[in-house]
Order: sequence, then C-alpha cells, then structure tokens
Amino acid sequence: MDDNNNPEHIKYMKKAYAQALHAYENGDVPIGCVIVHEGRIIARGYNKRNLKKTTLAHAEILAIEQASRKLGDWRLEECVMYVTLEPCQMCAGAIVQARIPEVVIGCMNKKAGCAGSIINLLDMKQFNHQVKTVYNVMEDECSALMKSFFADLRAGRIGKKPDDEKRLVCQPVKRSMCQMVKKTDMSAEEEADVSAGKKG
Repeated sequence: MDDNNNPEHIKYMKKAYAQALHAYENGDVPIGCVIVHEGRIIARGYNKRNLKKTTLAHAEILAIEQASRKLGDWRLEECVMYVTLEPCQMCAGAIVQARIPEVVIGCMNKKAGCAGSIINLLDMKQFNHQVKTVYNVMEDECSALMKSFFADLRAGRIGKKPDDEKRLVCQPVKRSMCQMVKKTDMSAEEEADVSAGKKG
C-alpha cells in the first residue's frame, strides 16, 4: 500500500483538515496541523498569522509548542506531524529542531514549500536530523481548500461572517470545489474536533 493511501495517515490528515477550516473562518490561509504521539493526538494548530498579527503563528509552530508543553520536552522524537500544506522554511526548520521523525503532508506549496518544492530542509544530510516525509495525503481536498480560500479572498468574501444558521465549512465535493454546509450536517466526531480546535 502506498503511504499516501494509508488509512491511518488519512484519518489524522482529516483532523488536520478540520483545523484548517478554523483558519479559513478567521480569514487566515487555511492550513491545519495535528501532532500524534503513541496513537493519540497531543497537539492541534491552525494558521493564526492574521488573527494574532505575527508571522510566527503558523499552524506547525503552534502545534509544536503545544506538543512540547504536553510532553514536557522540546524533543518530539516519537511524534508524527500531519499538516495540510507543505511547510515553509520557518516551519521546516522548527520540525528539524524539534527532532520530529516523520511529517505527513497534504498538498505541496510550489511557491514557498521547503519540504521538496523549493528546497528540502527536512532531508538535508548536512543537518544532524533528517525527517521521513510522506506526500500527497488527501491532496485533492487540501488543494481544493486552498483554491477556494484564495477565490473567496479575490472576491472579497473573506472576513465576512456567515449567517447564524450556517458555518463556513469547506468540504471536498465534485470538481474540487467547497460548499457551505449547515453545522448540523457535521458528524459528532467532526463537531468534537471543531470544539477541540477552538480551545487550542
């Protein structure tokens, strides 16, 4: 079985995708991340750069900070990170510094990605740590989410609050588009994930 079709990878990428939806709702580029340790999610993060007005508030950085607090160690040597978009140079560097052994990526970032697109900071032999990388897990869904966000941004729809009966929730549908769905259409597990993400 290809790693990008691994059911466990898909399971956790869905959790990262759910985090990305929070960023979308806040008007930030929709990037989500979860960190898994011994089969449990110990950290969640989503892009808050605009929300917090700081370039440091990337999904991966926030998740790494949360995971380190959870484990009481800056070394995350037994963890796997799932992130919906290929990490930038800052996040790739933090992943190496945190000694994370494996990263699973949703879609690539040809203009700014540093896990293979522009440079691969996760696999530089000059460093004392290299990261196993799995690519293109839920690639279509993660890519469609990004395209939908930037289409909404160009159309001036980003930043507008949805009406009381609906949440802005993007989900993969035909032709890689996203649609508005009622909150009640979400599964119980997705509702729990959203609640957990909002606490993070």
